[in-house]
Amino acid sequence: MNLPDGATIVFDLDGTLVDTAPDLLLTLNTVLGDEGRDWIDAPHMRPLVGRGARILIEEGLRYTGAPGDEATVERLLDKFLDFYARNIDHLSRPFEGVTEVLNTLAAKKAKLGVCTNKRERLSIDLLTKLGLIKYFPVVLGADSLAVRKPDPAHLTQTIARLGGSEARAVMVGDSATDVNTAKAAGIPVIVVDFGYTDVAPADLGGDALVSHYREIPGAIEALLARGS
Repeated sequence: MNLPDGATIVFDLDGTLVDTAPDLLLTLNTVLGDEGRDWIDAPHMRPLVGRGARILIEEGLRYTGAPGDEATVERLLDKFLDFYARNIDHLSRPFEGVTEVLNTLAAKKAKLGVCTNKRERLSIDLLTKLGLIKYFPVVLGADSLAVRKPDPAHLTQTIARLGGSEARAVMVGDSATDVNTAKAAGIPVIVVDFGYTDVAPADLGGDALVSHYREIPGAIEALLARGS
């Protein structure tokens, strides 16, 4: 694998690096269960996982009965975040091949960061508990800046804080939010097809589509070579 000096690779977190859906859906069902609501099966909710806890709660309430008012959503959001923080790595695991690829990229001196709409504290805690934080000196979450994805500044600030160059950067994500963010920033984006999206991954408009982490080094190399 050949990378230019200063190659910078920025990853989304949920649905890209880590399969967090099992813990997020467990949290949602626990919170809804406390309200007397029925259990929701994963296939219905999984595509919404990447859109955040509030959306999960709002959709969960609609799916199991009457939608909640703003006060109810806020109350359940607090319960959701508290339970999730205490159980953040109960079922969540890195996708197959993640550690091997991160080791490869680190050995090639690539600058690695995370740009996620998960809250920064939760993101760092999850990466730490899964043994991945050592790869990522910069983790910018939903509350790290005044903006968040799809605002391109969320991504460009991640690159800047890594000391990287936008001209030698690639993003890896799983959703329309990631693709729109990268395109707005003028950064090529690799889409993984195993994440959380209600749009077919092939239709998201990424610059490359992969089905396993083993394909990512080659995709990164090709995209950076194309831009050089």
